[in-house]
Amino acid sequence: MPTVEKSVSLKSYNTFAVDVSAQYFAQVCTPEDIRSVLADPRYGQLPRFVLGGGSNTLFTKDFEGLVLHMNGGTIEVTDENDRFYFVKVSAGIVWDDFVRHAIESGWYGIENLAAIPGTVGGAAVQNIGAYGVEVAEHIVEVECFDPDRRAMRVLSAEDCDYGYRASRFKTTEKNLIVTSVLFALSKTFNPVYGYKELEAIFGDRRPESAKELEEAVRAVRARKLPDPKVLPNAGSFFKNPVVTRTKMLHLLEETPSLVSYPLGGARAKIAAGWLIEACGLKGKRMGQAGVYERQALILVNYGGATGAEIKALAEEVARNVKYRFGVELEPEPVIL
Repeated sequence: MPTVEKSVSLKSYNTFAVDVSAQYFAQVCTPEDIRSVLADPRYGQLPRFVLGGGSNTLFTKDFEGLVLHMNGGTIEVTDENDRFYFVKVSAGIVWDDFVRHAIESGWYGIENLAAIPGTVGGAAVQNIGAYGVEVAEHIVEVECFDPDRRAMRVLSAEDCDYGYRASRFKTTEKNLIVTSVLFALSKTFNPVYGYKELEAIFGDRRPESAKELEEAVRAVRARKLPDPKVLPNAGSFFKNPVVTRTKMLHLLEETPSLVSYPLGGARAKIAAGWLIEACGLKGKRMGQAGVYERQALILVNYGGATGAEIKALAEEVARNVKYRFGVELEPEPVIL
């Protein structure tokens, strides 16, 4: 059984660098690791939280229970056909390491998701996306451990009920612990580069390789987003709100510069960062927590901020946007 430690600081395990502790903490990799820890009567009935890269979590207090940290694992091709390689990846693998490995191996489709922090398991739970690509587009199935049944379950991508930064793992199946993900990655490079910032780099020219596209994505992210190792943050803190088309048209009448994207079903997505900036909140600070000066969608820890302070800032931002535009902002991170 993996070692279960007591009173472990989680500061180095969350990208906000919030200094809280876990009552109990265990590094796990395989379903057998998880099963053995939860089979121990000292830990099996405790409140638990599964932590990957800590890039989508805001701790506001010490965690009174068991933290399972998914760490490491394997990447293996399990099958292939004329179009795809089917690649099984352990949940604890660092997402960006997998992206690099895929590109080097000639497995295509996820190059737009380069430089996103976190783990493969977290990517499947969150349905990460960037520059016109969502990870759900490439997921075949997700293998999970069900703590209630003490048994393994396999959910197809359809079963996962994926949506914008959403999945069943965040709603009706929060108890499931993702242990591995099966991807279908193309044998052919079909670049997605219609996103504004990528178009500015490539123009009418098609990227010559996945490596070139990946490097462009990394360059764009580096210009816009702070490195969590330098300035602690969790990336985009708020989801882009989805409103009715009627609401979008009303907002456009009042504010023609509004950044929005039409969706199906008479709906539209509004750029949360634009809403925050339009409220004059870019660069705002509350204590050691702040709205990043280069990208209003990101909240940062300037050094020593508590999770409660970051949460208070997020609530202040959401209140301002609601008051001015009548639009609700929903946080992306899990707040504990």
